Amino acid sequence: MIKITLELIRKRSEHNEGEISTLEEIALHQENIDKIQLIDRHCRNLKILLLQNNLISKIENLNMLKKLEYLNLALNNIEVIENLEGLESLKKLDLTLNFIGNLQSVKSLRCNENLEHLILMGNPCTDYEYYRQYVVATLPQLQEFDMQEVERSERIKALQIYSRARDDIIESYRHYEKTRIAQRTRCNTEHETIETINQMNITEKQAKHTQNEQSENMNTEQDNEPEDERFWKQLSYYTPEDRVAIAERFMKKQEKKNCTSNKSYHSKRVLKLFAPDGRAYNMNQAKVPFRLNDENDPDFVLLEVSVYRHLDTSHIDVDINPTYVRVTIKGKILQLTLPCEVSVDKSNVQRNMTTGNLVIAMARLTPCTTIVKKDESTIKKKSSESKTKVITVRPSVTSRRALLEIGPSTDVYNFLKITEDSAKQTQKKEKKNLEDFEDNSDVPPLE
Repeated sequence: MIKITLELIRKRSEHNEGEISTLEEIALHQENIDKIQLIDRHCRNLKILLLQNNLISKIENLNMLKKLEYLNLALNNIEVIENLEGLESLKKLDLTLNFIGNLQSVKSLRCNENLEHLILMGNPCTDYEYYRQYVVATLPQLQEFDMQEVERSERIKALQIYSRARDDIIESYRHYEKTRIAQRTRCNTEHETIETINQMNITEKQAKHTQNEQSENMNTEQDNEPEDERFWKQLSYYTPEDRVAIAERFMKKQEKKNCTSNKSYHSKRVLKLFAPDGRAYNMNQAKVPFRLNDENDPDFVLLEVSVYRHLDTSHIDVDINPTYVRVTIKGKILQLTLPCEVSVDKSNVQRNMTTGNLVIAMARLTPCTTIVKKDESTIKKKSSESKTKVITVRPSVTSRRALLEIGPSTDVYNFLKITEDSAKQTQKKEKKNLEDFEDNSDVPPLE
């Protein structure tokens, strides 16, 4: 089971920036806590304490919380109301769905004069005949009980039958105590039988499988599967012991899942850095941008890696080899094969203080003759040429407008003259033909 620790309290006090001494509210629900501890020592200013849905079997270690106003202990394994006398400011107490059978333990709440709201729904004591009357008569400070307002007439009636209700509560608790004894014996016998079965299985496994550890682990998993099936198929009763057993079973399952997930995480493929022939692979596991420059300088090969600006240099490791370079950034590898062999001794590594980039200058073993150093004058000329820009100004294109004429046009054409001109032309042609005509007697006349 889980214990209350300072780490758990700090984790649940994030709303107070992790400060425990000034904490006024904390929620420790659904944590499988089986014991209340450390809260009254370190959180004395608490006003609200939420401990519902745990496995707490006893109310304890809360007397120093003088400012506590609301205590929620619903869905736990509490059987007796006790150790709450020191909670001077307590106004509301929630004990829903517990195992309180001894209703006479309510008398311990008489010291809590400010207690106004009490919830006991879902407990075995609610089946008693005079359950509500006894509580109302016992605690005169209550204003609301089990989410119902306590009226003055109800309190008077409860006080009138108090003696009869008390006798009935005592008698019904005796019957309940007998059932609880039977439940405890049944749980103990079942627990003993399960232990004996487990011991027998362990001895059989040790006798049969002592050769290989892996086979033993596989067999233990196979043996646990039918045991889990047997546990979930058997009848379960609403008792504190069964609740604890179910919680333990769930925790074991969760541990197995975590173990399998960790195994699968560790059994990832091994990162291969070299080929079978010894050649280094190119890889960028760190996923960082880089630039490898081997053209500008005949003596050095430059590698610039864009490392995170605020990353501490202790998280960076550089390994320069004659044929490759490896940069490890927080356990992730950037490895590159080099275009030529370099000298490890003459190489150096620097880091830019402004950008944080890593600059690795690796000296070549043999200087490259094909690369000629550029003079500064030519570099300046090129830079000046690059700076001067030629701007071509083109004339703006204007769109021409076509104006529509309104009214009669200046040039009026007479289309009747077309036919007159053609008639004149035909007459002129006929005259020319008559002038050129020669009368020949030899030619017979036309009929």
